[in-house]
Amino acid sequence: MRQYFIRRALLIIPTVLGVTLLITLLLQILQGDIADQIFAESATFNQELTKEKIKDDLGINDKVLGSHFLGIFKQWGEWVGGVAHGDFGEYFRSRKSVGGELKNRIPVTLELSGLALFFSLVIALPIGVISAIRQDTLVDHTARSFSIFMLALPSFWLGTMYFVIVGNWRGWGLPQSVGDWLLPPSQYKDFWVDPEANIKQMWAPAAILGFALAGSVMRLTRSQMLEVLRQDYVRTAWSKGLRERTVVVRHAIKNAFIPVFSLIGVQIAILVSGSVVLERIFGLPGLGLMLIEAVSQREYVAVQGVLLVVAVLVVFTNFVVDMVYSLLDPRIRYA
Repeated sequence: MRQYFIRRALLIIPTVLGVTLLITLLLQILQGDIADQIFAESATFNQELTKEKIKDDLGINDKVLGSHFLGIFKQWGEWVGGVAHGDFGEYFRSRKSVGGELKNRIPVTLELSGLALFFSLVIALPIGVISAIRQDTLVDHTARSFSIFMLALPSFWLGTMYFVIVGNWRGWGLPQSVGDWLLPPSQYKDFWVDPEANIKQMWAPAAILGFALAGSVMRLTRSQMLEVLRQDYVRTAWSKGLRERTVVVRHAIKNAFIPVFSLIGVQIAILVSGSVVLERIFGLPGLGLMLIEAVSQREYVAVQGVLLVVAVLVVFTNFVVDMVYSLLDPRIRYA
């Protein structure tokens, strides 16, 4: 177990470094940069201003004399060194600390992702179990169709349609108290500042994101339950005359849910990517909205910071899931 833990832990560092280098290289491919935008906005008022001077002022003019790739690796090395000391850099325009902005945005995305994961499990696990127990019945066919329906609908479309539908709630004759819960507040409130306003704003995007994720969890739960129900020890429990509830709860579910638990690591990446658009739709000041704003303004240092946090979150979550999974099922440990 110790060797497995060490091997998995040692893989985290090169994985994160590889992700940061890949991010830096991909950002260099994008057309245009912050210097182009500042020059376009300011050249009319300042005739002496040049792109090279802007890059010198911003500290990003390392790609000269044919040393394009050398400048990229130099920027990457300086940025990684700063991150290692807790310095994520600054916004080019406002000179605000990227690290400070990340500190404010991370809790919002974590809250949204956590609630969405909760909603997806609450929806998927019971339906998946019931679908397996009632295989090839109307309940099973309905549940399988429902899972395909959830997989087919993207979260951004559900978020848009939510506002299209509930935007006319006054025409339904609903009381004001119900409408307050259907339409989220326009300004985000932290849970510790105003819990009621926070829940009003978070439940809808979390439910939509969880609904979009529940399809894959439901299908995996059903397939694992069917496999476990065919095992000899479960057949033995049936032959002893045990009640269905006892066989399912005490013998089948605890083993069927082990592979489902491993899916959580994959779901984290989907949760974060899905939150990018939903945060924009619902006006949530999380990492997704920060990423959209940074890309649109060519604030590449902020883009690097957001993607690094997401990468670390995904890698660390998968590491924890692998560790717990190895405890639940020792067969997957390395020899």
